[in-house]
Amino acid sequence: MEMVLLTALGVGGATIIGALIGFLFKNPSHKFNDIILSFAAGVMLAAAVFGLILPSLEYGGNWSILVTVVGILLGAVCLNLIDKLVPHLHKMTGLDQESHPEKTAQLNKVLLFVIAIAMHNLPEGIAAGVSFGTENVAQALTVAGGIALQNIPEGMVIIAPMIAAGMSKKRTFLIALATGVVEVIGTLIGYFAVSISTIILPFALAFAGGTMLYVISDEMIPETHSHGNERGATYALLIGFALMLTFDFFLG
Repeated sequence: MEMVLLTALGVGGATIIGALIGFLFKNPSHKFNDIILSFAAGVMLAAAVFGLILPSLEYGGNWSILVTVVGILLGAVCLNLIDKLVPHLHKMTGLDQESHPEKTAQLNKVLLFVIAIAMHNLPEGIAAGVSFGTENVAQALTVAGGIALQNIPEGMVIIAPMIAAGMSKKRTFLIALATGVVEVIGTLIGYFAVSISTIILPFALAFAGGTMLYVISDEMIPETHSHGNERGATYALLIGFALMLTFDFFLG
């Protein structure tokens, strides 16, 4: 349990670390954001496959393939429904509109932005918590590490639009802190849900993997390929994936 709690704090704290770095890079270039986010996408992809989906097949018994496939699809559908209620993160950063800020509109975007981050961080946290249900600590840490790496650039990206909207640095930091707390809560929810009933473990693993795959495909890859940096973004994703593959090989 101590390891789970520390991991939860680490996953949530990664967003805070990214936010603190964001204060140093108030106006990061699109190329910088694209490379960092693509690397994080590769890390998340490996974590979803090796840490969640393959273990789901392993623990699924006679119906493993059906349980895993259904879990992946339902996880994606869940986030798809969330996306219909909450605007996409990359469409609310306001990075292209900072030269002509309109305070009221910007503040409205910030409020939506905070909601969107919280909604996306919850299932990510659950994915980290669920992975501990396999009792394979190395594998669980791989998943949590992938999510944490993704949270760092996310935390970096959210700072600029908040400051541009006229918010103080203190309030901006507190909002970033709140989004990290949501992820900590999600991690604990995922862990306790699986601990209560190991029967749901294979489905929960696949569901969490599906949410991560959805975020990668629907949010991260389109964003990193929309500013003319496709080649660099592609290699960054491959490097991130290869790095996590290496970790899984030596630690698994």
